[in-house]
Amino acid sequence: MNHNNPASGIDRAGNDIMPERRRRMVDSQIVARGIKDAKVINAMLSVPREDFIDKDMSESAYDDRPLPIGFGQTISQPYIVALMTELLELNGNERVLEIGTGSGYQTAVLSKIANKVYSIEIVEPLYEKTAKILALYKNVVLSLRDGYNGWEEFAPYDRIIVTAAPEDIPQPLISQLKTKGIMVLPSGPSGWGQSLIKILKKADGTFSKEYVCDVAFVPLTRNRQDRP
Repeated sequence: MNHNNPASGIDRAGNDIMPERRRRMVDSQIVARGIKDAKVINAMLSVPREDFIDKDMSESAYDDRPLPIGFGQTISQPYIVALMTELLELNGNERVLEIGTGSGYQTAVLSKIANKVYSIEIVEPLYEKTAKILALYKNVVLSLRDGYNGWEEFAPYDRIIVTAAPEDIPQPLISQLKTKGIMVLPSGPSGWGQSLIKILKKADGTFSKEYVCDVAFVPLTRNRQDRP
């Protein structure tokens, strides 16, 4: 008989079964699909995805899919979080700008590797909710503003990651990326037909663009007055 209570993540002996689920998720969804960076793998093992979703969805915390987090937004599929993080080629010293804090899960994963993470959210109630969760991650700084324009105050950034899809590549983000810096983002129209892209900024200010795979992200929300 199975005495586990998957909805709570606690078995009848009072043991937390989430770490084992997290390990299985990393083995089957992350490592098995080709993620090799040990720093990324360890970060995915250490961040509890269940902390970033509603309690009534905790049974699905380690499912191989995105999950709704309210306000028309989602928490990304674990594999996509790992893939985008690995594409950034982090060594631990970087200052990273994240556009689209969302649930905060990707932010937390980044914070386990990068030196400092600056993250922007435009949806105010989501920002307020996530800020409380991310208070535990001391190298994360949050702002409520239009992410398309980046965050000039702390630029330039070694790395930039965008977790919602603009239809084009935002020029302010290119401007705020350091020379030889890397940016990873989905781009394209809402729904299917989007591409995950890796950008490398060159010394002359231009950039190269590498197609990674097809993806489906929520669109990048625009047109909100900037706010610190």
